[in-house]
Amino acid sequence: MVPGLTGKSEMIVKEEDLVSQLGEVTVNVLSTPRLIHLLEAAAINAIQDFIPTDQVSLGTEVKIKHLSATPLGMKVTANALLKGVEKNRLIFLVNAYDEKEKVAEGEHERVLISKDRFLQKLDKKRMG
Repeated sequence: MVPGLTGKSEMIVKEEDLVSQLGEVTVNVLSTPRLIHLLEAAAINAIQDFIPTDQVSLGTEVKIKHLSATPLGMKVTANALLKGVEKNRLIFLVNAYDEKEKVAEGEHERVLISKDRFLQKLDKKRMG
């Protein structure tokens, strides 16, 4: 993995992406969890062609500021830049813009781990 890789992910804000879907809040704007999902997708898109077939990339940390609300029906574009690689840790700078302004900025960390070891751990956890 080489610092400098970039990725992008886009979406149009739909009903299921809204804060109002999370509970009693009746504001029809993009929810922070859905925004985080979009930012993670941008990071994955940056590295997906470089992940060895025997490994998997997992998100471990998200530190963002949700700067501005995005209404239903508006397009949002997330960007990720791989800024650092420390052994199996990948650190990304992420941001997102809607059609009017910057709506998020921050960092996201992913790790590369053995796919087999990960699946073995999951099986062990399921079995009790």
